[in-house]
Amino acid sequence: MDARFEASSRLTAFGNQLVEVHIWLREQLEDLRDNVDAYFAGEGLPPRDLRAHCLSFCSALTRHHTGEDRGAFPVIAEEFPELRRVITELKTDHNRIDWILGNLERLLGDLPADPDPGAASRVRAELEGLSAIMETHFTYEEKKLISVLNSMDLPRWRADRPDFLLTGEPDGEG
Repeated sequence: MDARFEASSRLTAFGNQLVEVHIWLREQLEDLRDNVDAYFAGEGLPPRDLRAHCLSFCSALTRHHTGEDRGAFPVIAEEFPELRRVITELKTDHNRIDWILGNLERLLGDLPADPDPGAASRVRAELEGLSAIMETHFTYEEKKLISVLNSMDLPRWRADRPDFLLTGEPDGEG
């Protein structure tokens, strides 16, 4: 194989793609936070649109984590048994994040038409918790798995990008 092709191929290594997905998810969370702040300032989206934005973000994050749990993690655990403890810890984080997402969805589902300061503090607290756990989770995952993922070459992942490497809509865009 031509060395230039190999170098070019490395630019799209699976670990690098994972980092790109994490960056995209961080940006999506920041957009959601901005929209929540605008709503509570009386300048933003109506509650229905804010809920739709939340559901879109929550779906993308859940798709990513479910894809890791069902697709990437079993493959990594099989090829790198020394990472099984790390994978267990990451799955535990996924459960915590799912719980926070559920709380956030419920809170945004109950938003009144007019912003309420009590609701604002509860929603912002959930967003802060979500942001904190996502950041520590992504940082830990990247530290432990990027080099491993970059060393892997799975033609089936190249032919059909797995869910944990998707951004955009669930139909495979991005």
